Amino acid sequence: MSESGHSQPGMYGQGRRRRRRRGDRDVGPPGQNLSGPSRDRDYQPRERRDGSEDPPGPLIQKTPIILAKPPGERAKPSQNTPVSGTPVLEKPIMLMKARDDGVKPGTPTESAAQSSGPPSKIEREGQRPTQPVYQIQNRGMSASASSSALDPMVGQSKLLPPEKMKHSIKLVDDQMNWCDSAMEYLRDQTDMLVVGVIGLQGTGKSTIMSLLSANTPEEDQRSFVFRPQTQEIKERGGNQSTGIDFFITQERVIFLDTQPMLSPSILDHLINNDRKLPPEYNLPHTYVEMQSLQIAAFLFTVCHVVIVVQDWFTDLNLYRFLQTAEMLKPSTPSASHDSTGSSGSDDGAEYYPHIVFLQNKARRDDFCPRNLKNMHMVVNKLMAHSHLKYKGLGQDYLTTEVNMFLLPVQENDGEDNLTKAGSGTYPLFSLLPGYRGHPAFSTMVSKLRSQILAMPRCQLSHTILTEKNWFHYAARIWDGVKKSSALSEYSRLLC
Repeated sequence: MSESGHSQPGMYGQGRRRRRRRGDRDVGPPGQNLSGPSRDRDYQPRERRDGSEDPPGPLIQKTPIILAKPPGERAKPSQNTPVSGTPVLEKPIMLMKARDDGVKPGTPTESAAQSSGPPSKIEREGQRPTQPVYQIQNRGMSASASSSALDPMVGQSKLLPPEKMKHSIKLVDDQMNWCDSAMEYLRDQTDMLVVGVIGLQGTGKSTIMSLLSANTPEEDQRSFVFRPQTQEIKERGGNQSTGIDFFITQERVIFLDTQPMLSPSILDHLINNDRKLPPEYNLPHTYVEMQSLQIAAFLFTVCHVVIVVQDWFTDLNLYRFLQTAEMLKPSTPSASHDSTGSSGSDDGAEYYPHIVFLQNKARRDDFCPRNLKNMHMVVNKLMAHSHLKYKGLGQDYLTTEVNMFLLPVQENDGEDNLTKAGSGTYPLFSLLPGYRGHPAFSTMVSKLRSQILAMPRCQLSHTILTEKNWFHYAARIWDGVKKSSALSEYSRLLC
């Protein structure tokens, strides 16, 4: 066989004589008469596919180069004897990209794909592949997806932490509608803690949540993540927070600040501004109370820790409110989503959060061990029949171990110099600060933060929730609270 792939005269003479003895008559390719009278006719050089002619002189037979088999013959065993020294695979495997991925013509993959068709003019004598080149690609992944997966910039962006929040955003607006803006700050990881807060108006809920999450007592309150009451709002008896505010720290702790429970300013706003009430509520005060119960029941279902803030000890109506919210709390969804399978009386199937009673703006007498023991005893008796986890915060010197914490009044810079110990008799003692009866406010805030973050993180539902799963779970719980038949029946009884 010549370099151009055509038969040479005289090479297959014996085969021709054998076929003629059998009486067969072979028809050769056009232009060649294999059954002619003379086999020693002059060889006429034929034109190559690329237009050139064979060089004159003796022809040297070269080893044929097989790039690939046609697709129809790959599964069949080879019938030709392989050339010595050339390894032949029984089932060659070639992974190729699609033709629209920019594969240049002339490459081994393109030549192998076109080997079953008509001969191409691009194949020339000097083009001889030294080694096969394979384009390996993941299964089920397009070329654009594989290139993006190998992009170092894309990989680095996936490893970066989420955007840091600088201020709180709405989880539930003032119209009691769910907001989806918090979804972009959440991740697919399960190591999280959800802390909520409830309390009456003006007790310092937003300030405490800001100090626990991202701020320090030395900072300006106007830069707090949860905006506290301004002096103007305090003077006219208004409230600052509406609905539920959301904030998540870099340590993956979610803080939920709420509007005041049983707020008189919200009731005054409804009456004076002639806001239309929902059709299921007839009186404004019923609507305000049901709003507060919905928020409290929601926090009891989606939070690990709920802080109950008071600025004086104690309001019995607040404890009645907590027991009512516990009674109306929605049931924990079961694994089979069977609403009739779990009831409020089944302690093992129901979830209840940890409750921390925070006594804000405490006086010096409140830190007296005798008074502190009496406060623990009162709370223990009021919450004796509750399923809420109001014990376990840890007080070694108290036998009741109620989750109660005291925060003193936040002092200003000049208050330490008002009273000095022994300023007249002993001048040396005037350099010491006055006796306060309790640690500094910043010290107590730091201790409260440590104890809140060390609270047990119980499983909120029957399945382990990531941050994004928690968001969808909380949205479903809020929708269920608003449509709860128990809350509707309770509001009907209030009228």
